Amino acid sequence: MSLGFASVLFGDPFAVMNTIGLVAFALVGSSKAIREEFDLLGIVIVGLAMAFVGGATRDLLVARVPLALQSPIEIGLGLLGVALAVGLNAVLSAPETHPVTVVSDAIGLAAFATAGAIVATGVGVSAFGVVAIATINAVGGGAFADILLDRAPFILFEDFYASCAVLGGSAYWVAGAAGATAGTAAAACAAVTVGTRLAAVTYGWTLPTAQSLDLRRE
Repeated sequence: MSLGFASVLFGDPFAVMNTIGLVAFALVGSSKAIREEFDLLGIVIVGLAMAFVGGATRDLLVARVPLALQSPIEIGLGLLGVALAVGLNAVLSAPETHPVTVVSDAIGLAAFATAGAIVATGVGVSAFGVVAIATINAVGGGAFADILLDRAPFILFEDFYASCAVLGGSAYWVAGAAGATAGTAAAACAAVTVGTRLAAVTYGWTLPTAQSLDLRRE
């Protein structure tokens, strides 16, 4: 599946979501590397890793060559996100915590969850497979970027992040099972994912830890 600008402009749901996700996650990953004072090569590597690892894992799971190795447009979109991060750093004191980056992260999460759900549905996997591939597509790049930054992957902590992709992938499957068109299912997945993520950031939602569920009395 090779992507071109025409397919994006004419509204193919996968192309649209993949494009948004690549730019948004490359921006977020590069912003994290800038915060850690990586050099320019390191910034590019972390940014592109966050943009591409989730999608590459998705493609390997469905037995196809990763799109990043098929189309130079994909690399160009990732580099655009890196350039945006470097530009933001030039005008903002803390770009990694700026609302632009936070919202970009939520949008990227939603876009990649939707792209993963579309691909999974196209190869005919089960409902669990749709949700799993949507989630891997959404959070795989961020987890790998955190490893490059020498820290435990963010998705393993209590913040409400990967759960948003799980909910979005579930919404996609439910919409499809109910007879919705591919575009409607994609919109439902994106809306649920970005909506729950922004709500989690706004209201400080977290998942409980095992320690918080300890009912023992001292």
